[in-house]
Formats: sequence, C-alpha cells, structure tokens
Amino acid sequence: MSSRRQVLKQLVAMGALAGLSALPRAQAATPEAKASAVGRYHMPDEAGPQARVWVAFGASRDIWGRNYKDVQATIGRLVQAMAPHTEVNVLCREEEEDLARQLCGEGSTRFIHAELDDIWLRDTGGVFVQDEQGSLGLVDFNFNGWGDKQEHEQDGGVAEWVSTQADAHYLQSRLTGEGGGIEVDGKGTAILTESCWLNGNRNPGLSKAQVEAELKVNLGLRKIIWLPGIKGKDITDAHVDFYARFVRPGVVVINMDNDPDSYDYKVTRQHLAILQQATDADGNKLELHVLPPPLGGRDNKFSRSRDFAAGYINYLPINGAVIVPEFGDKAADRYCQDLLARLYPGRKVVAVNIDPVAAGGGGIHCITLHQPA
Repeated sequence: MSSRRQVLKQLVAMGALAGLSALPRAQAATPEAKASAVGRYHMPDEAGPQARVWVAFGASRDIWGRNYKDVQATIGRLVQAMAPHTEVNVLCREEEEDLARQLCGEGSTRFIHAELDDIWLRDTGGVFVQDEQGSLGLVDFNFNGWGDKQEHEQDGGVAEWVSTQADAHYLQSRLTGEGGGIEVDGKGTAILTESCWLNGNRNPGLSKAQVEAELKVNLGLRKIIWLPGIKGKDITDAHVDFYARFVRPGVVVINMDNDPDSYDYKVTRQHLAILQQATDADGNKLELHVLPPPLGGRDNKFSRSRDFAAGYINYLPINGAVIVPEFGDKAADRYCQDLLARLYPGRKVVAVNIDPVAAGGGGIHCITLHQPA
C-alpha cells in the first residue's frame, strides 16, 4: 500500500532544493492586509470553545491502494462520533458527495465540494487564528507535501479554500510547514519540533531565529519550546502532535514510547527531559502527564503495516468530548481514556477504531481541523 509514510514523489535532491529556494515567500493576501494583520492574530487554545470541526473525505485508490474504502469508512465513523457534540464540515469531491453523506451521516454535518489529494486536513487546511475581537483568520503555511514527499497539487490549495468557506481573513506565512507541527497553549507558548520546521525540505536557508520570528508573528507567540524530533523516520519529520499536546496552559500530555526497539524510545525520553526543565511564556513550569502508546492490540492487515501509528497522543478535544483512538489493547486503551477523562473534566471520552487511518501513519488529530468559536 502506498501510504503517507512512504515517498510517493521523490525529487532529485539538488533539484528539490533549488525549486524550494526559488519559491516566492508568501505574504498576507495584500500589502494592506499584511500591515493590518501583523501582531493582531493569535492561535487559540485548541481545548477552548469551537465553532466546528473540518474533515477531508479525500481517500483515493491512487494513494491508499485497495484499502481506500476502509479509510473512507473510518472517516465516516469519526464524523459520526463527533456530530453529536459539534458541527462538522466535510470537504469532499463532487462525485463522492453521495458516498460521503452515506458514511458520515447528515446530522450537524455540512458537505462542501473541494479538490483533494488526500485526507490530512490538519496539515493541508492551514491554521485558524483570531484577533482580540474574536474575528477569524486563517494562516496558510504553504503545504508542500511534507517536503515534496507526496503529490500535493490539489492539497496545496485547500487552505485558501477553507478560509473562503469559513469567511476567515486569509493570511499566508513566509514559512512552509503544517498544522500538525504546531502545538500552542493559546497564551503565547508553542511547542515545536526542530526536525520539522528547521528542515531544508521546507524552509531552506532560514535560520532558527528567522523561523521563530515569523511563527511568532503568524501565531501570536511569545515563546517557543523546541523539541529535537527526528528527521526522515516518517513523512512528517516528526510532527509535534505525535509527541506533546497542551491540555490547557501549563498542562501538557507527552508521548512516552516504552518499546525499546522503537526509534521513538530515545526520542520521547529526550523530549521528556527538555519539557521537565521548560517554562511557558509566563515563566511557569509545566505539569506533565505521560501517555504511552499500546504495546499490544488487534492483529490485522492494518496493524501489521510498517507505518502503523499506534499513538493515543493524537487525540482530538472538541466541544463536550474528547475523541480518542482505541487499538484493542484493553489496558492501554483504558489508561488513555481514564487519563484524558481526568484532564478534560466534563467531557465525554469517545473511542473510535481508526486502524485503517493509522496504517497510513496518522491519527485523529491529523485528519481533522478545529475552528475556534
């Protein structure tokens, strides 16, 4: 199966770098818009009130092979799990609208036609931001297929389309990156991985200070906590949403891989050590909660995929609920659900079998995009 973790479109190394270097650095939609936007917008806490969640019903045979129908069905289950709690906007190809309606249901759900390559809307759809009056903006981080590793001709235009449909002020960053690579507390602190943002396949020639400065303007940040991540082990170059998540300001859930044969065994311990010493933008130490992946679970064609992403850390908080994956490891599933129930009091923890999506190297957070209220 051609999956998210496999390279679908490799460029000759020198040609790729030359092409990326030649790309015009994006600005706000107009000079006037850029001038008015600088310093105005910030990215809110994800666990705050939301207007809706966006999903891309975009699985295709070209990318997912014969398992694409299983992925479509999984997206349908996910939408139906969310719909009792929040409005859901489903992007779909015009010719697949009837199927999307059949699988996703039509309760609290709106279907919007879009040209799509794949399902990873967290990365392709941009990042919603708000100004001090609560007006909505959307920052386009110029999706390039995680460094030209996958076809993205259609997905490269999704963020602008989402901003139009959401009636959000459209802003383009000068950086290339993805929403899955951003984790914020809504109060000026972000956690990011160096392997993703400080990478020549996205931002060649830019220093750490330059990347920081642009992200602070784009997202209203005052401090960035950098984790090393790891390059080249997955298609995203280690997005932070598989390593550390803000529950609320000052409280962070961290992935802790307990499989000594996994490359993440060392990486997650490095991240823990950094976060134990870190402070937020206001100088406060972080309260950390460990959430390990399962070591067991279902044995099927999906879980046997070399790209299978069995991580609970990629959960999604929404209005009144937290949507989590379950992998058939009863003890690990229960630990995850109990922990998140404690950390998100008053919200229902809803577990969904996402094995077909996990086989492509992603999870619930990867295929959704929350819009703040």
